[in-house]
Amino acid sequence: MQRLAQWHIWLGWLVGVPIVLWLASGLFMTLKPLPEVRGEHLRLEAEAPMPLILEGSAIASADKRLREMRVVMQEGRAVAILTTLDGDSARVDFATGEPIPPLDAARARELVARSIAGGDRVRAATFYEADEVPFDFRRPLPVWRVTLEDGTYVYVGRDTGRIEAVRTRWWRWFDLAWGLHIMDLSEREDNSHPILILFAALSLSGALMGCVLMFRRRRARTRAPMPRQERPST
Repeated sequence: MQRLAQWHIWLGWLVGVPIVLWLASGLFMTLKPLPEVRGEHLRLEAEAPMPLILEGSAIASADKRLREMRVVMQEGRAVAILTTLDGDSARVDFATGEPIPPLDAARARELVARSIAGGDRVRAATFYEADEVPFDFRRPLPVWRVTLEDGTYVYVGRDTGRIEAVRTRWWRWFDLAWGLHIMDLSEREDNSHPILILFAALSLSGALMGCVLMFRRRRARTRAPMPRQERPST
């Protein structure tokens, strides 16, 4: 036990500084929420965009206002992914403006087979509405969840025609560990809340006190008292 205690002391000297740095940086990162760190609170509201008009398009008369239009290549053609202010998405052929129908289960399976290693080994394909998506997706978007034989979930947007997320078994365990790490098992996104800040501060204080005590123990051992000498008998 004495030798184990000595090894513990030397190990403390070896890892003490990194532990203090990890805890100090962790405490610092809990002081502000991630959206505020990214500067999202500084963005000003943009003016309401005008409706998108594509000459000859089937949506030329649509009254929904668009928030975003992305042009991507899908199946060898240019496709415009339109997102409205309500969060709804749709696809149109960028050249003709003709709407592209939403993906069904067969098309979702084909996309996964072309784009994911092992994507041809499908166990099931399940559709979820935007307000009923699984917890590991956490985005209000209608998706197909294509489950592979190795347990991987591939989420394919019904209206975007693209792979929105890939969730392996390891990712799901990592997600749980991340929730435990930031003490947020409900959403796993809040990195700045009183409980986490409190325990981060307590952990850092304990590590600093441990480092100080190691110096004190070292000084005590170097200043050990000399053994008392007995007086000669007369």
